Amino acid sequence: MRKTVYFLGTKEIGSECLQILINHYHQKEVEIIGVLTNDRSLGGENKSVKELAIENNLKVIEDLAQFENEPDADFIISVQYHQILWQRHIDKATTLALNLHMAPLPEYRGCNQFSFAIIDEAKTFGTTLHQLVRSADAGPILFEERFVMPDEIFVKELYQLTYEKSIALFKNHIGDIFKGSYQLTPQEQLEQERGCSLHFRKEIEALKLIDANWDADKKKRYFRATYFPPFEPPKLKTENGLVPLSLAQYQLF
Repeated sequence: MRKTVYFLGTKEIGSECLQILINHYHQKEVEIIGVLTNDRSLGGENKSVKELAIENNLKVIEDLAQFENEPDADFIISVQYHQILWQRHIDKATTLALNLHMAPLPEYRGCNQFSFAIIDEAKTFGTTLHQLVRSADAGPILFEERFVMPDEIFVKELYQLTYEKSIALFKNHIGDIFKGSYQLTPQEQLEQERGCSLHFRKEIEALKLIDANWDADKKKRYFRATYFPPFEPPKLKTENGLVPLSLAQYQLF
């Protein structure tokens, strides 16, 4: 009997992972019985999660309220899903609820992980497949991929590198997960060695304020951690107010 799966995801990474499931598993080893996403369009030739679901005749579940009335499934797979899952949602997976978190755990739970890794001058970064639990990104780890962070990397470059590693991690191990070929490593066993932090989306605004009195290295580090076109650039705090910064100005620090 094929295993049943709910896929919850958004953004480019969600689209890529859903495509992997469709290409390699749907109607063969597993059946994707529902997809939850938003209306975010990726533009160009890239299909959003919703567009992929519709194109492949997959059921689109409009919201979590509707999801609660759907039947249970063997697996829930979450990839950058945009809403908070409560325990009643997680419990709809009878075998495993799984999340792809684009950061190493337990060091960087939550949001803005790329920025904080640069600010912290981390030497390594990574991406993680872990069990979904009620606490944010705190579930046991199934698989992870870690890599050395290049010197003076910008946040956009770190995001892209992690994106590529995340796709490979998902593709290489999702079959193992369906087969039950994994071990659960509680994050509590790793916190003393690796450290632990939790960051929130709203913190990014404070990170984008660069004090004119800081030394050059600190200014550059915070700039690299927050300069991510086309998003609003970081600003320099001066006696005369806030000055938006450009890449050319970064070179002058």
